[in-house]
Amino acid sequence: MAFNTERAGSTPLIERRSIDYIPEAERHGRLFSQFTLWMGANLQITAIVTGALAVVLGGDVFWSLIGLLIGQLLGGGVMALHAAQGPKLGLPQMISSRVQFGVYGAAIPIVLVCLMYLGFTATGTVLSGQALGQLFGVSDSVGILIFASVIVLVTVLGYRVIHWIGRVASMIGVIAFVFLFWRLMSQTDVGALLQIRHFSWSSFLLAVSLAASWQIAFGPYVADYSRYLPSATSSVKTFFAAGAGSVIGAQVAMILGVFAAASANGQFAGHEVAYIVGLGGTGATAALLYFSIAFGKVTISTLNSYGSFMCIATIISGFKGHLTVTRMQRLVFVLFIVGAATLIALLGQHSFLGAFKSFILFLLAFFTPWSAINLVDYYGITRERYDVPALADPNGRYGRWNLLGISVYVFGVLVQLPFISTKFYTGPLVAALGDVDISWIIGLVLPAAVYYCCAKKWHSTVPDRLILPVEQNSTQQAKTSGAGRAAAQA
Repeated sequence: MAFNTERAGSTPLIERRSIDYIPEAERHGRLFSQFTLWMGANLQITAIVTGALAVVLGGDVFWSLIGLLIGQLLGGGVMALHAAQGPKLGLPQMISSRVQFGVYGAAIPIVLVCLMYLGFTATGTVLSGQALGQLFGVSDSVGILIFASVIVLVTVLGYRVIHWIGRVASMIGVIAFVFLFWRLMSQTDVGALLQIRHFSWSSFLLAVSLAASWQIAFGPYVADYSRYLPSATSSVKTFFAAGAGSVIGAQVAMILGVFAAASANGQFAGHEVAYIVGLGGTGATAALLYFSIAFGKVTISTLNSYGSFMCIATIISGFKGHLTVTRMQRLVFVLFIVGAATLIALLGQHSFLGAFKSFILFLLAFFTPWSAINLVDYYGITRERYDVPALADPNGRYGRWNLLGISVYVFGVLVQLPFISTKFYTGPLVAALGDVDISWIIGLVLPAAVYYCCAKKWHSTVPDRLILPVEQNSTQQAKTSGAGRAAAQA
């Protein structure tokens, strides 16, 4: 462990790599940082609002809490399985999708991932802008611009700074949430709220879907933040470190949201940040809470912006070949991403809550089949035996377009359409199911089963072991050295 710390200390503050494979000599970090990063990413205001939606949209406290916990565990398991890939492959998450979709074909889900990051960054910026506006006595729009500037700075600095902020955000978040819970419990008859139990499948499954979609949405970039860990890091320990941090942090935040919404008497929607801070008091206490809310959003908003940068670089590298991203190019990418998210936040800040609910639920139709295909292939078909150099070669093992993966992905999206219930679209079978949206369950199970059966029969050649760039170079050097000795002897 001391060796890892030493290597981390010699690592530059500004990350110099982007979508490159991380050589073993540059690996560093501890599993605990995965726990603190994902706890810090979840102990924040948007998670509070997500939990509150379960009550705002018709659920009672008791069954909403149970539904949210079930959703956390299901979605958190999917998220943590992706996290475990990072140390083994040393790659950003979406590049590994080239195994299932092809070097060019992987751009299809990646484009949708970019849209997801853009949406989450924008919605998070709205809430952070409200907090900074109250803290500094300026308008919400000015607060949004201040927050966007901070996100640009942290995203440009990269991996090490993001993990450091995650640790600090975890500590601040724990203190703020303990205080808010104490204040809420002292002002609310919690026992009376828990006694009100009106179970309905639609409200219960809405709570499950809210939490599951929250966790599954981390899947496309969670390995980006574990890829620097040494390759010998236990996959099981990585799974539990990232998964536990995310599930515990999100569930705590959503519990607070449930109780806050249930006791708000209709005052929560439209005034989310002000109501939460109002639970804690006024004056200096309120100022500290506004700061903790804004700082808590820094972690997750930076993850979204950093993930967007990685996705754009991945798309370009797929069609261009090897891509070396300079620090100036990174800055331009980040400015474009955060600028677009900020514009969306400024335009949509007054219709946040309803749009956010529809957005996160609609996302499930596009990301659950991707997760199903990626995880089934990694754990059930290739079993970690990736040819990493071939991921950058359109003429290599994985080809340009993998019709099997793309076809199953399209099937996974289409098969959910009859079961989706959002403002964007409502499927024909939703009413027959009592307005219950079960699309994400269909989108996980059916594509996973179809891909497993088809890939077992028609999958491309799987290497007999994990092939890494350093191993390939070592083999080439050995061959060159052997040829040189043979020539000398001749």
